[in-house]
Amino acid sequence: MDTMDADYRELVENQQDLIVQFNLEGRLLFVNAAYCAIAGKTREELNNSVFMPVTGERYSDVVATQMTKLFRPPYACIVEQWLPTKTGLRCISWSARSVLGPDNTVVSIVATGRDVTPLKNEQKAIRKRDAELMVLLESGAQMYYTHTPDHRMVFVSPRIRDMLGCRPGEGKRLWTDYLTDHPMNASGLERTIRAIASGRREPPYRLEMGTRDGRKIWVEANEVPVVKNGKTVAVAGSLTDVTDRMLVEEGLEEAGHLIPDYTGDEQVNEYRARIAGKQAKRPAGVFRALFSKSSDTDDDGDAPALSQDGPK
Repeated sequence: MDTMDADYRELVENQQDLIVQFNLEGRLLFVNAAYCAIAGKTREELNNSVFMPVTGERYSDVVATQMTKLFRPPYACIVEQWLPTKTGLRCISWSARSVLGPDNTVVSIVATGRDVTPLKNEQKAIRKRDAELMVLLESGAQMYYTHTPDHRMVFVSPRIRDMLGCRPGEGKRLWTDYLTDHPMNASGLERTIRAIASGRREPPYRLEMGTRDGRKIWVEANEVPVVKNGKTVAVAGSLTDVTDRMLVEEGLEEAGHLIPDYTGDEQVNEYRARIAGKQAKRPAGVFRALFSKSSDTDDDGDAPALSQDGPK
């Protein structure tokens, strides 16, 4: 028995994970060497001290809720603790389980802890990067989105939701549900379907969409299919609000027909060029950075789709 106890102690004391046992009053009954090292205290100092897996009021409710699970089946829970150590605050993820007596009453609790501070820092860095990327995407005239080959929305720019008048948590699952019955929409939908089938980019097209409050707006869609293993798995694109531009162009068209001495198409085209300006650079480069490791930024109208295929 002594040999077996010595083997168990050697196993416990050489663990990198923290191992503790505490009673129902929260006082420590046992700590292993790893816990002593991270706490910066001796075993004697920690013995019978209060074990509190919480360092501030902001965590107390969450921890208390989780630890109630220790008193009902399956008598286990997972909690996180920001533990003050000699090297600063460290985030410890504890997996706790109750030790039951003969009548299934809890007599003590054992827990193993692992330092997850690097993971927490990495997650924080990712959230910061995502926020910076969102600022970048939301700063230009284009509003970005992605949808599946069956037209279900995956990502939708907050500005698109705002433009369509969607309330928080509200939104239709299919982007086609926002289309009006304008005849031009059929042509745009055909281009999307053709791009999905061929895996190749189609020229930009315009759509008339309906907002939540009944308004009608015109957008120009610029899309590129995302291809993986030779199959289109998504469509990434951008929308630009061209409602005002459409009204001006319609006015110029009417002027060309109604004013007798109007010089016609040449002036119409000249004004269109002044209003529209040079066509904005298509967002193919942005989406290649998001979906592909390719450094090719050619955005010619006949450029291939974004590809997630590996090297041939």
